[in-house]
Order: sequence, then structure tokens, then C-alpha cells
Amino acid sequence: MNFTILSSVMTVISMIAFIGILYWAFSSKNKARFEELAQLPQDNENGK
Repeated sequence: MNFTILSSVMTVISMIAFIGILYWAFSSKNKARFEELAQLPQDNENGK
């Protein structure tokens, strides 16, 4: 297998992984969890 084919395969795998991460980050089932985690720094400042 030459370098061109290997490079193409790695590019496709990387793009699939990137799209998977985007899907996970913006899926609606994670929204409540991410909103709760976003409040943690403010809760720590208020002593909660």
C-alpha cells in the first residue's frame, strides 16, 4: 500500500471521527448534562 492510499484512508477516518464528535456534542440527549456542567464554575463562586 503506498502513501497516497494510506493518507486518503486516514483522512476519511479522521473526518468520520470528527463528524461523530460533532453529533455527540450537539445531540439533544446531552443538552441537559452540558447545561448542568456549564453552571459548575458559577456554583463554585457562590459557595454551593
